Amino acid sequence: MKLLVIVNSVAALSIALFFHTPEVLAQSAAVQSREGWYRHIVEFDFVKPHADLPKDDKAALLVDSRPAARRYDIGHIPTAINIPETQFDKHVDRLPADRGALVIFYCQGFECDLSHKSAFKAEALGYTNVKVYAGGQPDWEAKGELVAISQAHLRKLIDDKADFMLIDSRPERTFEKGTIPGAVNISDGKFDKMTDKLPADRNKMLVFFCGGLKCDLSSKSAVKARALGYRNVFVYPEGHPAWLAAMGVGATPGAAAPAPGAAPVAAASAIEPGKEKGSISVASFERILRENPSQIAIIDVRDDKDVKKGTFPGAANIPINDLEKKLASLPKDKPIVFTCSTGARSGEAYDTVKLLDGKIQAYFLDADVSFADGRYTIRGR
Repeated sequence: MKLLVIVNSVAALSIALFFHTPEVLAQSAAVQSREGWYRHIVEFDFVKPHADLPKDDKAALLVDSRPAARRYDIGHIPTAINIPETQFDKHVDRLPADRGALVIFYCQGFECDLSHKSAFKAEALGYTNVKVYAGGQPDWEAKGELVAISQAHLRKLIDDKADFMLIDSRPERTFEKGTIPGAVNISDGKFDKMTDKLPADRNKMLVFFCGGLKCDLSSKSAVKARALGYRNVFVYPEGHPAWLAAMGVGATPGAAAPAPGAAPVAAASAIEPGKEKGSISVASFERILRENPSQIAIIDVRDDKDVKKGTFPGAANIPINDLEKKLASLPKDKPIVFTCSTGARSGEAYDTVKLLDGKIQAYFLDADVSFADGRYTIRGR
């Protein structure tokens, strides 16, 4: 009898391989290396604990190697940061300072090599504990796991007045102190008693958030919503603290929300003024670069040939002579900091912008700045 069972099992496997069922192909691809793949491959069970909320301080850094706007922003693994493979060299500062820390790269599944390319680059930088989740985003979603959206995508949904419901899963007393504009409060602790606040349409997009990566209320509520039959459920894991820090604006229930597209005001504690009017202090600028660089837009106003020798991570280049005609292209959704090498051209850029469009929230770095070997030195005045 045992022999018959074994024979039947082998026969079934042979038939499956013959017909190339997706399940078998996926499993095979997950365990067998391919040409061009990074050699250290991990699967879902290895990755899952590092994506759970609340985020463990000892969890690995999950890195989504896909493009931002068309992939990461609209859906990624919770807790993952985005370093597009094509921009890897510009964002190496987002990798851990500890070269021995566990870093897991992923992208768009078995046919995507972006994560493997990024892994090789990280190894070349000296990182010794690098893995690739080859199944990536498609495998994560196939396992029924929650999908996160980025702050940029949430902002777009709000500005576009998209047909979705933004849900604050924190307790009412916390919600009343401030929330994200347009959010309704369905606290996770009272979720079962407040389901009447959910839309009747089970296909409507729901986005849950709470108090950041250390808070799991939003993910718990999202799972409950799925159990009720809602099919378009997402989480914004960074939650209200990240929104407030980066966007600088929130909403107090009962107060008028800012108009869509209105430029946010920087959080009072985020940007500290320098000695010169309109300048940002060196200490404040360096702290933002270190802790939350996406909070500001850096515009380097030096000539292109100078910028090629080095600039700040994530900085855009608009030479001072081109600034006036490119005024409309300046970011409106976050504070701008103009930089150069001495503070002269950046100060001129600030004066130009304020003269032509006083509504733009701008600052300039009044300091001597030098770049060498991918690093920068700032000496304040």
